Amino acid sequence: MPIYKGEEQLEAISEKVAVFVKELRKKGVSVKFDDRDTYRPGAKFAEYELKGVPVRIAIGKRDLENGTVEIARRDTLEKQTVAQNDVVDFVSNLLEEIQDNLFQKAIDFRTEHTTSVYNFEEFKTAIANKGGFVSAHWDGTEETENKIKDLTKATIRCIPNDAKEEIGTCVFSGKPSSKRVLFAKAY
Repeated sequence: MPIYKGEEQLEAISEKVAVFVKELRKKGVSVKFDDRDTYRPGAKFAEYELKGVPVRIAIGKRDLENGTVEIARRDTLEKQTVAQNDVVDFVSNLLEEIQDNLFQKAIDFRTEHTTSVYNFEEFKTAIANKGGFVSAHWDGTEETENKIKDLTKATIRCIPNDAKEEIGTCVFSGKPSSKRVLFAKAY
């Protein structure tokens, strides 16, 4: 995103940015150079934040003089000043870091919002009060699944691929079960 006053500054910034855009696209990074003059920089920043753009690069007159750019990351709201020579590699690595960070946040959120239960009373309490996923043994029958749904409005969301084999009993029927499934309510 260029921050400029006058056509001269925009041209100088555009020349420098064209190199970044070309190199980032070579690395498979989707890039948009927003040189619209109908919006102020703050409005553009807000627009791209709402769109979920993970990285914003701002460059102005002082940045050109200093050989730097300002890079803002959306996931942590941090801003950094980076040398122009390092921008392409920095952004490539930053996108990987952001992906890892968001993935870890999602895993942590899922873990914090999953409750393991061992009987139907615990099941009903967890579904009614805590929400999220409920990990419970299920006997594998459609009949049991439908009865649980009728009583709690919770349905099976998935049978985890990585579920460990664990001997247990179905929370509803008491029949044998070899692994847990995840139940949740649809909202």
